[in-house]
Amino acid sequence: MSCLGCELANKELPIHTVFEDEWVTCFLDIDPFNEGHTLIVPKRHVKELTELTVEEMNAVMDAAKYISKKLENSFNPDGITINQNGGKFSDLTHFHMHVIPRYENDGFTWSESTILDNASERLAETAGKLQRV
Repeated sequence: MSCLGCELANKELPIHTVFEDEWVTCFLDIDPFNEGHTLIVPKRHVKELTELTVEEMNAVMDAAKYISKKLENSFNPDGITINQNGGKFSDLTHFHMHVIPRYENDGFTWSESTILDNASERLAETAGKLQRV
């Protein structure tokens, strides 16, 4: 079965590589939020964060740090946003992490939840639920 993420990470399709090691390939997003927006993609087929090996996880985080420093030095952003979407929110169906240079008033948004109106009242209950699993 063909996987776009695998094809990109293993350079079977044209990409603009920024960094690569034995575990991951980092390349510019084809539809960037801001200039320098980079994807970190494992070379092995992995759909979810929870499937990464320790080596792959370390490689992803090392790459995120490396790319962040390169973006800071190259573009002098106001900050860096690192994002990973899983499950039905992953449009690549292959684990990937976004490293996005950010600027004040660049339009990037994070909206407040509309379904957890009383979340702050339930924090102790929620923490307990997560600790028990």
